[in-house]
Amino acid sequence: MNLFDTLTAAGAPAAPFLERPDGAVDSYADLQAHTARFAHALCALGVQPGDRVAVQVEKSPENLYLYLATVRAGAVFLPLNTAYTLNELAYFIGDAGPALVVCDPGAEAGVSELVEALGARVVTLDASGKGSLADLAAAQPATFPTVARAPGDLAAICYTSGTTGRSKGAMLTHANLASNAATLVDLWRFTVRDVLIHALPIYHVHGLFVATNITLMAGASMIFRPRFDAADVLSLLPRASALMGVPTFYTRLLAQPDLTREAVVGMRLFISGSAPLLAETHLDWSARTGTAILERYGMTETGMNTSNPYDGDRVAGTVGFPLPDVALRIADPETGAPLAPSEIGVIEVKGPNVFAGYWKMPDKTAAEFRPDGFFITGDLGKIDDRGYVHIVGRGKDLIIAGGFNVYPKEVEEEIDALPGVVESAVIGLPHPDLGEGVTAVVATGGKPVMDEAAVIAALKDRLARFKQPKRVLFVDDLPRNAMGKVQKALLRQQHAGLYTDG
Repeated sequence: MNLFDTLTAAGAPAAPFLERPDGAVDSYADLQAHTARFAHALCALGVQPGDRVAVQVEKSPENLYLYLATVRAGAVFLPLNTAYTLNELAYFIGDAGPALVVCDPGAEAGVSELVEALGARVVTLDASGKGSLADLAAAQPATFPTVARAPGDLAAICYTSGTTGRSKGAMLTHANLASNAATLVDLWRFTVRDVLIHALPIYHVHGLFVATNITLMAGASMIFRPRFDAADVLSLLPRASALMGVPTFYTRLLAQPDLTREAVVGMRLFISGSAPLLAETHLDWSARTGTAILERYGMTETGMNTSNPYDGDRVAGTVGFPLPDVALRIADPETGAPLAPSEIGVIEVKGPNVFAGYWKMPDKTAAEFRPDGFFITGDLGKIDDRGYVHIVGRGKDLIIAGGFNVYPKEVEEEIDALPGVVESAVIGLPHPDLGEGVTAVVATGGKPVMDEAAVIAALKDRLARFKQPKRVLFVDDLPRNAMGKVQKALLRQQHAGLYTDG
């Protein structure tokens, strides 16, 4: 099997696949032709099955076709965040050893110098889909015999956005990506009639594999946007049926006065992921639109693991139930012993979606799997008495204050409920007496809010003493990465000496 053939089997040749930002529509026949030309171009550049193709270019339909063509040619797609500097690229390219690097024309000179010692070739593709790679592809045939691959062969390597230590290359196979897409098409009821608003980046699992692969496997279509713009997305809702986004999408849409029940009347599904959705946002959205956002949980190494139900209660603050083909359990982080319902521990998963391991890191791979094959996600969570999974935080975010475990989300939920608070991030900072001091960083959106003493006083009867923040710091907005995740490691770094300096 090759993932490309699996994904494109349902798309009727004349059916629409992708509406470009200028309004032009590419059919599934166009998709076949574009990917064939790009696949021929890759082969002409010396790319062999199993070779890595590293891509750091802006979002465009041609970038999407390049992903599919790479898979079709039997090579391994390596998407790279467009924000990475040359210094950061040096690590990823040196680690992955790609045969080809595709970059923006403006970065060609620097990238060429970077890969000179590796023997990799460099070609270009810009935000409008033009460049030396596009020129080469334009002269190629419009048909290409898809290269046969085994289910366990690699289709992609995606580097984790780890905030501590060096990023790891998660190896994703043809079977991993195909199984996850098939499960989600069924679970989320995608059909040929669906139209997805695609406003996510495509250097990340969410936009590249979840949004794109599901659309393809269902034979559906997408309205393709280079980036998210709330007013633009709101104007597209009458022509669409589904939106996949990060929580920021929904908070910005809620700020649009024209977001009403009438505005979403044709939409059957709003999905959120990549970062926790505040319960307040979930409830505000339901009140404004009469629809419930469907939150799910996934990660680079596994694709999607859980989802709130399509039918049934979509519970604010939870990520729903394990997918039908995914086994999920909560274990003691130290011993691996299974924990009882409602107890907090590390989330472990097993299923056809789970990756093949970390690129060139066999010891790290072995350390992240239990003897019975369960992958240790590093996320802390619990399963409530109804079977819904709750994410409490990352294992590395656990605070140990005076020998007591403090789970940041529990504190954050109390702070977020206070007047004027937009959101909060609770972190542990080195403390001379407690080991770590519970510290709250509160985002106010630039508006007045209660002071530090008032916040601490408000929590006095809400939390055990050891969970209460020792200090409360105020900022306009919390720092986030490209996918909207709060960068707690950066906050810990910025405020590391709060209790120890002076």
